[in-house]
Amino acid sequence: MVYLAPFAVALAALSALPTSMAAAHRAMVVHEEREVPAHFALAGTPSPDTPISLKIALTATDMSGLEKVAWDVSTPGNPLYGQHLNYDETRAYAAPHPETVSAVTKWLNENGITNLTTSGAFNDWLAFTVPISTANSLLKANFQKFSEVGGPTELTRTLSYSIPVDLKQHVDLVYPTTDFVRLSKGPRFEVHKTLDKLATRDVSASCQSAITPQCLQALYGIPTTSATNSSNNNTIGVSAFLNQWAEKADLEQFLKAYRTDIPSTTTFQEQNLDGGMDPQLPGAAGIEANLDTQYTVGVATGVPVTLFSVGSANTDGGLDGFLDLANNLLNQTTTPGVLTTRFNEGDVTQALAVNLCNAYMMLGGRGTSVIYASGDGGVSGSQSQNCTTFVPTFPSGCPWVTSVGSTNLTNNDAGNLTETAATFSAGGFSNYFTIPSYQNDAVNLYLDGLGSMYSGKYNSSRKARAYPDVSTNGVNYTIILNDVLQIIGLKASVGGTSCSSPTFASIIALINDRLIGVGKPRLGFLNNRLYAKATSGAFNDITTGSNPGCGTNGFPAAQGWDPVTGLGTPNFGNLLAAAMG
Repeated sequence: MVYLAPFAVALAALSALPTSMAAAHRAMVVHEEREVPAHFALAGTPSPDTPISLKIALTATDMSGLEKVAWDVSTPGNPLYGQHLNYDETRAYAAPHPETVSAVTKWLNENGITNLTTSGAFNDWLAFTVPISTANSLLKANFQKFSEVGGPTELTRTLSYSIPVDLKQHVDLVYPTTDFVRLSKGPRFEVHKTLDKLATRDVSASCQSAITPQCLQALYGIPTTSATNSSNNNTIGVSAFLNQWAEKADLEQFLKAYRTDIPSTTTFQEQNLDGGMDPQLPGAAGIEANLDTQYTVGVATGVPVTLFSVGSANTDGGLDGFLDLANNLLNQTTTPGVLTTRFNEGDVTQALAVNLCNAYMMLGGRGTSVIYASGDGGVSGSQSQNCTTFVPTFPSGCPWVTSVGSTNLTNNDAGNLTETAATFSAGGFSNYFTIPSYQNDAVNLYLDGLGSMYSGKYNSSRKARAYPDVSTNGVNYTIILNDVLQIIGLKASVGGTSCSSPTFASIIALINDRLIGVGKPRLGFLNNRLYAKATSGAFNDITTGSNPGCGTNGFPAAQGWDPVTGLGTPNFGNLLAAAMG
């Protein structure tokens, strides 16, 4: 990836830029506009000479053609199934046409903007730094300062911007402009309590209060035998944003306690970008990163794990890290077999959501299963419970990711442990993306049963992408946290769909291992297979519980797919058998 020029150099160039040039010489059209979101308030006007860094996403040469190929290689029964694309094949579709690069560059040059930097896996972004006054003139915008109500986020944004009419076919979006993402607050889950060492007892009884790898193996039939095809591109990528990193000493203590059958020295690799770090300072690791590494290394036995630590050096309170990580992976010769991410947001502009969703489509086409936690706010998504309409989360609403909700272990009327929907499990219907054909039948069957319940509170058009797709247990996960003495770590219990995503990712990675072992390709984009009739017996149907929010009880779980637990929780043996078929 190519980064912006050093600030001092860029600043020296700012004074030479005109502030009232050719924006008026071309017919302009509004490209994006919006109202101030409820969770932000206007906080003032920045000085006209304040520098602002912007990026323009250029349109691909043939995105629809790329999407068709990605679909074909991910659809069981298609002659192209499993023939995943390589970098060069993807680039042929995704790179901007030379005419696009030329047209957008000419427009910027006309406005005195010549210090351009290309970035992205396919040189499909143009970046530059200009004074606010130039940005306003260039885009017919009005950049203002905004502050998060009751929160720490401060952003410089505009509520609308325009581009030349003749460039509409060349520009996807300009970023950051109209997005108000609040990544700084992180995922919504907490450390609940400190746990004493569990006495040896029946797994089913102990798992209700403390989930461990052994519990997940028993719940879902996950094998303990080690993967044997780790040299064949079968890896798990774990996303860690906002300078999160994981403590290897904590992982070692975790394995000593809960995976005594494998070497406690088993660890993960790390890659840092955007100023990400891996200091390995005892007692300072991130809760979420520790969770993700302990439950991928600890569940996906023998599968190599890489933690991608994304810093904030290139983050302006938005989705820069998401974009940069996706482009970093697409730029590699080999992509991970599985990528698991826990973050989700409720206020992402449609243009930005589509751009990032396209990146996940490309990863799917290259053979990566992109897996996201659905979120922890029930039908309120990532917003407060004061919402009046349900809030869909992103990227779970992207049809090219596999969204994972959560379940909880409870006692049924007979006193036996059973899985029910976790109340925090986010789910619903996208306001941006149309329903993909793979889930059309399953979702419409649920909507037939739901009837007019919550009419007007969600996108009930029957044309919306619905999520989550699947679920796993997500309550009372035991982790080792902040092992300061590197002798006895603090045992903590955490919960959220952030627990479910790495669990399901681990299951897919182990299935990939078995597939590769018999000469079959890794799964890649999952959803075409997950919703297929041949896979219908691969899930434990969750029919009780709901996901309350926005002053309601939320969507009820039901037989078949539902917007709380998706298709249900996995049965490893049946899912493997379906994948082998």
